[in-house]
Amino acid sequence: MDSSSSEVKIISECFVKPKSLPEKWKEPYHFSPLNHLILSTHYIQKGLLFLKPSFSESDDAKDFMETLLQKLKDSLATTLVHFYLLAGRLSTLETDDQSQRSHSVFVDCSNSPGAGFIHAESDLSVSDIVGSKYVALAVHSFFDHHQAVNRDGYTMSLLSVKVTELVDGVFIGLSMNHSIGDGSSFWQFFNSFSDIFNSQEDTIDSNNNKLLCLKNPPIFREMSGPTYSLPFSETDKSISLYETPVLKERMFHFSSETVRLLKSKANQECGTTNISSFQSLTAFIWRSITRARKLANDQETTCRLAAGNRSRMNPPLPMDHFGLYVSLVKTSTTVGDLLGNDFGRAALKLHQAVSEHTIEKLSAEIDRWLKSPMKLDGFFSPNVVHMGSSPRFNKYGCEFGMGKAVAARSGYGGKYDGKVSAYPGREGGGSIDLEVCLLPEFMEALESDQVFMSLVSSSSSS
Repeated sequence: MDSSSSEVKIISECFVKPKSLPEKWKEPYHFSPLNHLILSTHYIQKGLLFLKPSFSESDDAKDFMETLLQKLKDSLATTLVHFYLLAGRLSTLETDDQSQRSHSVFVDCSNSPGAGFIHAESDLSVSDIVGSKYVALAVHSFFDHHQAVNRDGYTMSLLSVKVTELVDGVFIGLSMNHSIGDGSSFWQFFNSFSDIFNSQEDTIDSNNNKLLCLKNPPIFREMSGPTYSLPFSETDKSISLYETPVLKERMFHFSSETVRLLKSKANQECGTTNISSFQSLTAFIWRSITRARKLANDQETTCRLAAGNRSRMNPPLPMDHFGLYVSLVKTSTTVGDLLGNDFGRAALKLHQAVSEHTIEKLSAEIDRWLKSPMKLDGFFSPNVVHMGSSPRFNKYGCEFGMGKAVAARSGYGGKYDGKVSAYPGREGGGSIDLEVCLLPEFMEALESDQVFMSLVSSSSSS
């Protein structure tokens, strides 16, 4: 079946509110400077593909879906008790003094219908998704808020759950406003959603007390912190949009043995033991994509990593601290330097960039941006390789009564030429899946690169 031509039919749509709300939900949750900075980027869109149980009767299959959908809605309402900000909407506090107009964005939970919940159907099968060479374009339609950017959260839900029934499977896709939370917070919510779904029958009591207990509940920063006003209006042209070109998306699987091999090689070439597995794999894909682009030796190429900042804060924040605590670490060099030297040299450059990334450096960058808001045009430079997401996120720990997910996939959001996203391999053990997005001619060149393809393994999730 041609998965690109498959239609996804919306069966029903509704909003889900938290089952109950803490007293502080009435207080506005004001954005920090970093929250403001990414208002023009896309929502986070990640989801999981599950196999449906086998049924002998069509009525049994229908009952299964009805039960699943109702239980998902109930679990979502309970999960939102803990993550109540995701049931809100964005709002703006504007000031207009004699010198300039400015604004501050906050989350308003008191004037919102809640989080979105959609039931959809597709004529695709699980094999259409995991068996195709490239990620099918139809996967983008498994997510709500297609092409939405974070500032659309004034009118769109900050969280939307889309459940798409396939011929023999179910895809649960989540779209979350990225200006409110990073990947760590996204997967904390997804895992909590799964935990509450799986624990409902065992833990509910007459007062619903046990149902509301999470092992690692989210921690929100104090509402009473400073309010940051930005020196431009919400509709200012300094916040620009980006149109994604036609890309080829493909999942490449790297076994735990291959990842260890890359780490060992990088450290051996540099006479150190400090370079991590992820830094080594990132250096490998940076060099591989740069070769595929066939750039001139004197051109500059940049590699970016998304670095978590919770441990870098003073004092450090626990990992369960919900919010946007991630920023970019980057290193640049010429194409000739990158490809003309050992692989380990590229890995060491990435390691040094990560080591030098401090909260003081981040604060200085934010201060510069507040004084002179940057446009994001340079973010999509043609010679960039951007490694996003993380293989540390517990993506396959989310189960919704259908066993372990068959595969993880993402939507349209945040993709451009050179964007790479890291997933844990389904079999675990340190294996990693890379979702690589490239212009078609660059993808073809990458697939013809024997050095690169010799380290790629086959996997059921890729």
